[in-house]
Amino acid sequence: MGVTKTEKFTEKQNQVARMAKALAHPARIAILEYLFSIDSCVCGDIVSKIGLAQPTISQHLKELKTVGLIKGNVEGTSVCYCIHHDNWLLMKNTLSTILDLDTRHIDNCC
Repeated sequence: MGVTKTEKFTEKQNQVARMAKALAHPARIAILEYLFSIDSCVCGDIVSKIGLAQPTISQHLKELKTVGLIKGNVEGTSVCYCIHHDNWLLMKNTLSTILDLDTRHIDNCC
């Protein structure tokens, strides 16, 4: 979606799209699952746990951090990542408004 096209949509629609895009790659899902499984900040284990190259992991971490689903703190020469729980709950609530649209309508379509 081009920058000029996003202005045609509400902020909430754009927010849902950004969040969905962040979840739209299996590597990002694997990273999120790993971060939830350890329930703490991790500095260097992500590459070995996910099995992708460091630059690839870094790009996926950047995407997750940009949308606010993870946090990164600099510790020495490395960055430690963890789930941003407040933003995760915000995403769940925001996405549920879209995912629950079907509960408001009776199936009267062909």
